Order: sequence, then C-alpha cells, then structure tokens
Amino acid sequence: MTPSEPGTFQKRLRLFDATAIVTGSMIGSGIFIVSADIARNVGAPGWLLVVWLITGVLTIIAALTYGELASLMPHAGGQYVFLKEAYNPMIGFLYGWSAFLVIQGGTIAAVAMGFAKFTGVLIPWVSEKNIWFEWHLLKFSTVHLVAISSIVFLTFFNTRGIQLGKIIQNVFTSTKVGIMLVFIVLGIFFAGDVESWRINREIFWSGSALNGEHLTDLAGFGLVIAIAVAMVGSLFSSDAWYDITFASDEVVNPRRTLPWSLVYGTIIVTVIYMLVNISYLTSIPLRGSPVGSTAAERGIQFATEDRVATAAMEGLLGEKAALIMAILVMISTFGCNNGIILASARIYYAMAVDGLFFRKTGVLNSHGVPGRALIIQGVWTSLLCLSGTYSNLLDYVVFTVLLFFMLTLSSVFIFRKKYPHKERLFQVPLYPALPVLYLAVVTLIMVILLIYKPLYTWPGLIIVILGIPVYYIWKSRFKVNAR
Repeated sequence: MTPSEPGTFQKRLRLFDATAIVTGSMIGSGIFIVSADIARNVGAPGWLLVVWLITGVLTIIAALTYGELASLMPHAGGQYVFLKEAYNPMIGFLYGWSAFLVIQGGTIAAVAMGFAKFTGVLIPWVSEKNIWFEWHLLKFSTVHLVAISSIVFLTFFNTRGIQLGKIIQNVFTSTKVGIMLVFIVLGIFFAGDVESWRINREIFWSGSALNGEHLTDLAGFGLVIAIAVAMVGSLFSSDAWYDITFASDEVVNPRRTLPWSLVYGTIIVTVIYMLVNISYLTSIPLRGSPVGSTAAERGIQFATEDRVATAAMEGLLGEKAALIMAILVMISTFGCNNGIILASARIYYAMAVDGLFFRKTGVLNSHGVPGRALIIQGVWTSLLCLSGTYSNLLDYVVFTVLLFFMLTLSSVFIFRKKYPHKERLFQVPLYPALPVLYLAVVTLIMVILLIYKPLYTWPGLIIVILGIPVYYIWKSRFKVNAR
C-alpha cells in the first residue's frame, strides 16, 4: 500500500507512545459508570469482579492474537487490512463502513459528550438545559458546544502531525493513569468502609437479578446469561485497544513494537479496572435502593446517575468527590478521544488508497498525516453529537463489534496456512488454544445476546448489511485497487 503524495508517514511512535495510545484509548468514562449496570444484572460482588475478569482475559487473548497479525502485516488501517487480506475487499469495506458510521464515529461522539457533561459539573453553564437552538428533534445546547469544540480541537492538532498527537496522548494517558492509581489507593486503604465490606462479603457469590423491585436468584445457565448480558458494558469500557494497529505505518519497528504495546496496554488496563472495582466494593455496598438518601443506601446498583466512582469517594471526600471525579473523567475522556481520533482516520485513509472511500482521503498532508480523513471524521462525529442517538447506536453495535473480532481472530488460522513461511517476530502463545478459547466464549456471548437482548444485535447487523449494496455501488462507480 503506497500512500499518495505530497506527504509520507513519519515513524514517530515508539513502544511507550504506542502503549499510551492503547491504554489511553481504552480508559474513557465507562469504568466510572458501567459497574452500576453490571451490579444490577449480577447482584453479587464476586460476579461483578468475574465479569470484569472475563472481559480482561478475553481482551488480552485478543491482543495477543492481534499482535501476531500486526507483526505479519504492519500497515496503516490495521484491522481493515487484516480482514481484507484474510477474506476479501467487501469484508474489509463492511468493517470500515461500520467503523466510520458507528463503531469509531459513535465512540468519539459518545466520549466527547461524556467530556462535556462532566465539564458541566465544574461549570454549570455547560448544561443540556442551556439550549441555544431547537428545531423539532434537533437541539444545540452548551453541552453540544463543548463536545463539538473538543472534537474540533483534537482534530486540528492531529492534522498538524503525529508528533503533536503523541505528545497530547502521552501527557493525558500518564496523568489519568497516575490519578487512577491514587484513586485505587484511596478507595482500598483510606475510603474503605468496614460495614460496606462486611455486607459485600456476606453476599459475595449470591447472584441475583433485579426485576423491577424484586430480586431473582441466579444460578446455573441463568447466571451465565446474566454475566453475558452484563458484559455489554465492560466490553465497551475495554474497547479501542486495537486502535494502535490503524497507525501501524507510523510506529518505529512495528513488527516488534505493535504486539508488545497491545499486550502491555491491555494488561495495564485490566489490572487497573480490577483494582478500581475492588475499591468500589471496599467503599460502598453493591446492593442498594433507588430511593436511598445516601451513597451507601443507594449502593453501587443505584449510584446517582450511575456515577459509581463518585459515590465510592463521597465517604472520604464529601461533597468535593463529585468535583474531583469530574476532573478525572474530563482528563480521561479527553485523552481517550485523542487516541481514537488519531488512529481511526487511518482506516479511512487505507480504504481510500484501495478505492473504497473518498479518493482525497487517501492523500497525506505536508505533516505526514491523513488530514482530509481527520476532517471528514470530525464532521461526521460532530453531527452524531447533535443527533442525540450516538449512545443508542453504541449499544446496538456491540454484537457487530464482537462479530468483527471473531472474523479478525479467525484470520490468524487463515494466515498460518496462507503464509506459513512469512516472518513473524511475534506469535500468539499456546496456539491454537487461546484463539479457539476466545472464539468459543465470544460465540456463546453472541448467541445469548441474540436470544435475550435482540436490541443489542439486529440493529448492528442491519447497519452491516446495508453496507453490502453500498460496496457494490462504490465498486461500480470507482476503481477499486483492493485485491
């Protein structure tokens, strides 16, 4: 794949930088919120931790497998390239189509809106009630202004070159990881509540699901279903770890750097996520009541607006907890979006080079980055912010994300047969056991979601299917270079 003139990719990302993109893109606002929904689904501290542990193990296995693929094909576009080469150009296009419309685009919009909403905790002027313009279903509030401004700001700086983008990423990732470590220490050793921990210990493995105001005990396959459904939140909170593969052409010694950045980044985040959830459990009870007057009475299940991290810190920091957590989430989401914005545009660049996206997005600017791809991405994600449907779209495509994960991990078997003698500086350990284990577990999760949570499945599949006629229309009108 040869990029068009006038620019060329600049290899500026070393192991620390690549790991910062992996780590920073994964940690957004989800870890501070989604444990509430998981707690409502499984109803026991032990199973809450199991949900996060399974998610972490699956993510690390996937990262190990992607490591081999990245070592084999370290090209801009990452997952798009793997799918195109393993199957055919249409499968690659369907991934890029889904990524642009929802997977990456929707994530950027959701993270930007999260950043803006938490900004409102510090600056009350930033509020969804402070509406500047309203027309039918379209609303433009100061929250939208801040969200779109953050996208424009990050997009602009990433058009100025990979060096500036990586500096922003390194600073924000290092800052939020450091703050989260402090949060973990405070939560486990200082904000811990003896009574809360005693209550959580007593129900540690007593799984239960909330049906309205009633509790239903979970056991056997019912527990398996609850865990699979609960993983929707944890999987999204652990997503975007593969974004570094999109920027493969800008990584120094990519055949070695890419695999180890994926491994190190996913392990770091998995450990942090587990410790954060332990700090929640040492601070407040898991079970609670929606009408509780204190954080302890509401518990993790009914933390105000699902802000579990804020509720966990209230005992130690009092009213200041909300402000401190808002600052942490703002730092976290800002750095998260920088990594996603930086990397995702490389997918559309790679598609354009193959004739599967707007031709001019396959041109690098004078700073050696796909400037037009970044701008088009910024416009679309800003529109998604205004649509008000981005968060629903993210819920809808979880099935699609898992489907593309399965296809991508399966490609390691295809490439082992297709290129048996091609150099691989990194190979997935315990092959084929680990990829097979991942595929088996994810298949089970997908089947359960298909049956018990159709709203999480069919809309995402419809988005993918709609891409099929678009591919053939595009192919008939433009020259397609992909094989």
